[in-house]
Amino acid sequence: MDVTLILLAISPIFWLFIAYEFIKYRSHYELKDSAANTVLALLHQGTDAIALAILMPWFYVLHEYRLWDIEISALTLFVAFLLQDFLYYWFHRASHNIHWMWAAHVAHHSSTHMNFSTAFRQSLMYPIAGMWLFWTPMIVIGFDPVLVFAVVALNLAFQFFVHTKIIGKLGVIEKIFNTPSNHRVHHAINPRYIDRNYAGVLVIWDRMFGTYVEEDENEPCEFGIVGQLNSNNPIKISFHQWIHMLKQAKRANSWRARYKALFGYPTSSEGH
Repeated sequence: MDVTLILLAISPIFWLFIAYEFIKYRSHYELKDSAANTVLALLHQGTDAIALAILMPWFYVLHEYRLWDIEISALTLFVAFLLQDFLYYWFHRASHNIHWMWAAHVAHHSSTHMNFSTAFRQSLMYPIAGMWLFWTPMIVIGFDPVLVFAVVALNLAFQFFVHTKIIGKLGVIEKIFNTPSNHRVHHAINPRYIDRNYAGVLVIWDRMFGTYVEEDENEPCEFGIVGQLNSNNPIKISFHQWIHMLKQAKRANSWRARYKALFGYPTSSEGH
């Protein structure tokens, strides 16, 4: 099974959680926002499926040069999960610090709401941004590409459940796993919360590399992006940052400035 099929198989569970949250916590939802999230999810799944179909032959060519032959066992599955989660941390961190990658990832952060449907708010531009490059070390090491992308899908499926305001802090679990509390910080635009808590499943990477911040009950999270987009149009959500970034690069008066516009720290598209 590929990433798309795994997520589609699990999707009824996602919709049950959304239905429960919507019925019991109606104020957490805005219908146009959730509709945009759903459209973006469909676009994302479609482009991911196309990209995977195109790239999978290349992944198997790369796999021919693997360092080891890794047989599937309980131990190697655990190692695959741990390694992929580690690589996801660096992908996610890069997506907030490299403009080219932020141009795709910003779609996920552009909602001012935090509910289970927010997890659906994904970008159709991840294949162009280069998300798949972060999983190639696993293929070179010796993990079969199908297994690699199955683990990616399960990691992303876990992350659905951390997009909510209805679950508070979870005690000692907060120290090891990504939780709703930890992930609310990640989506917040409060200055002390920006660019923190990049965890996929395990928050230990944030603690190890100095990017962890605990949610403070005295400073509620404000959601969205710096320079709020204020749009529920899926096309605008998907491409506004790309347009801003490319305009910046076009206006640049040197190659160094162009490089910075494309691959430096992201700038807000507010007012552009």
